[in-house]
Amino acid sequence: MTLLSAKLQAVLARIASAARQYGRDPGDVRLLAVSKTWPAACVCEAALAGQAAFGESFVREGLEKVGALASLGLDWHFIGAVQSNKTRLLAENFNWVHSIDRLRIAERLSEQRPASLPPLSVCLQVNVSGEASKGGVSPAAALALAQAVGVLPNLRLRGLMTVPARSDVFLEQRRPFRMLRELSEQLQAGGLALDTLSMGMSHDLEAAIAEGATLVRVGTAIFGERHKA
Repeated sequence: MTLLSAKLQAVLARIASAARQYGRDPGDVRLLAVSKTWPAACVCEAALAGQAAFGESFVREGLEKVGALASLGLDWHFIGAVQSNKTRLLAENFNWVHSIDRLRIAERLSEQRPASLPPLSVCLQVNVSGEASKGGVSPAAALALAQAVGVLPNLRLRGLMTVPARSDVFLEQRRPFRMLRELSEQLQAGGLALDTLSMGMSHDLEAAIAEGATLVRVGTAIFGERHKA
């Protein structure tokens, strides 16, 4: 077993342990390996160790890996900020986009998704911490945006994503994740069929799982400290 595959297995064990601790089925929490800034060779190594879903934040870098590893049939998620002039590339090459915070971006993705591909899975990014430095729709505006995105053709609204302010205190970590879960429950009560809470990273995945995460985005704990892009 390589070092990377050992780290991958350790993260999967953390996920399963946290799920069991909080009364959840470990199978209900998926791992998204955040491979941004890491070369295709590292992604390939993780894929050969059994990981199928990978997250990228930079369009050109992600497209290089999508092309280089096309034969592996991987599940590619875009988790970075979406620029209007890059929506076609995302619509044509990715399986998921987690960072929708404007209707116009969603409309462009819908218009540009090829008919030959299944609907693009999307999440709304919600700025639960209210940080000016981070993207995301406000919780108060999330319902209206979700209703508008949910009816667009060629997209499938899957759920919500957040990147909260960092904390190393477990109870403080749980607070923004609880806010996102409660918001998701409100949207579902309003008639939206959501199945995804994309939240939690290397340092706080246990808190996210405690609050209902269905997908955790982990990079550092698998690949190591981030390379400069």
